[in-house]
Amino acid sequence: MTIKFSDIGLAPALTQALEAAGYESPTGVQAEAIPAALAGRDLLVSAQTGSGKTAAFLLPSMHKLSNRSEKSGKGPRVLVLTPTRELAQQVEKNAQTYGENMRWMRTACLVGGASFGFQTRALSRPVDIVVATPGRLMDHMRQGRIDFSRLEVLILDEADRMLDMGFVDDIEEIVKATPADRQTLLFSATLDGVVGRMAERMTRDPQRIEIARVDDGGKIDEHLMYCDDVRHKDRLMDVILKEAGFDQCVIFTATKVGSEELADKLSDQGYQAACLHGDMPQSWRNRTLNDLRRGRIKVLVATDVAARGIDVPTITHVVNYDLPKQAEDYVHRIGRTGRAGRDGTAITLAEVREHHRVRRIEQYLKRTLPEGVIDGMEPTRRVPKGGSNGPRRNGGGGYGRNGKPGGYGRGTGGNGGGKPGNGGSYAGRKPSGSGSGSGYGNREGGYGGRDGGSRDRRDGGRRFD
Repeated sequence: MTIKFSDIGLAPALTQALEAAGYESPTGVQAEAIPAALAGRDLLVSAQTGSGKTAAFLLPSMHKLSNRSEKSGKGPRVLVLTPTRELAQQVEKNAQTYGENMRWMRTACLVGGASFGFQTRALSRPVDIVVATPGRLMDHMRQGRIDFSRLEVLILDEADRMLDMGFVDDIEEIVKATPADRQTLLFSATLDGVVGRMAERMTRDPQRIEIARVDDGGKIDEHLMYCDDVRHKDRLMDVILKEAGFDQCVIFTATKVGSEELADKLSDQGYQAACLHGDMPQSWRNRTLNDLRRGRIKVLVATDVAARGIDVPTITHVVNYDLPKQAEDYVHRIGRTGRAGRDGTAITLAEVREHHRVRRIEQYLKRTLPEGVIDGMEPTRRVPKGGSNGPRRNGGGGYGRNGKPGGYGRGTGGNGGGKPGNGGSYAGRKPSGSGSGSGYGNREGGYGGRDGGSRDRRDGGRRFD
């Protein structure tokens, strides 16, 4: 028997808004988290992206708002902390959708890059829900602009990501400023390590909910393509964009400068392209996202700041131009497509020397990414087998002058030579000349020395940075 939102005890105003928005039955995480939160339990929840976790913490929190607060004041009754501005804005938008019939409910979004004056005015009147990034919330707290005396629910969304971004001290200070009798709901991709220890300090007898990662039957068609170098990668990108037949596409890069350069290059090629990264003023970021939602932008080149909070159903393709720094960010990136019941395609481009980073993503996913090639554009270099923890095998040694191979060392599977060979030496150590001297295996064969490889960490024309 299928459970409906009307069966789990939510206020009629919420169930009516959900029905009007087309939501009838809760997802797995919602079916477990909402009743527990309605019962007043602190929660530690681990669930994958796209599982409906935003509604899982907003709906029971907003149910409390249907009853008047017994405490005086104008501070928020619900506080949601998120790692990025885009995610904060998306959470506020969802709250406004669910609260369509709660006309008196007021929300405020406190994020960096936005006007302090507008946010200050929003806090000067009674507010029910505040969604904020930790840094901007701390700015308002230091100025004495926010009062937590009537706070009932504290929510930490994507807590692991906030810790990765260095917000741990801010979070600790924010938590100390909130009432001890609050309800705490923490959502994270993982509940171990630093996240687990922090959760222990800020929760009371929490109920732990872990939703297993679900394979949705190929809703997102994933492809992994290896390339030799950046030039090879650019040629693959050109073919993908010309032949993919995409509606809208998000391309992820590792750096802000890289996102700007690639967006400019694509614009010069005639694509409706724009970039999105953390150094852009908030007004520019909002305008870019609005243009994306309205279809004015067909290709968005973004850093991982955009991997969370973008919900545009017409994004048909995601391309990982650069591999994510954290393996779990792969899931958030590809989750930008295949939304609202539609199919999507995710293509990951990886240089052969980055095979060990691909293995880390696969270990996190607990599955192998399907490899593919474009006819006539296959990589010329072979991908080592076995990964970083595979059996012992020969690894490449250093490279001598002009990129000519030196000798070969021996090492652990996938990591290249660990012991000295007879090739070029490691950059900055003993000069290698034309391949003599002590070589050091390093993933794909080490770097040239001062005389064998150039000072900018290129080796025979191949980039290593």
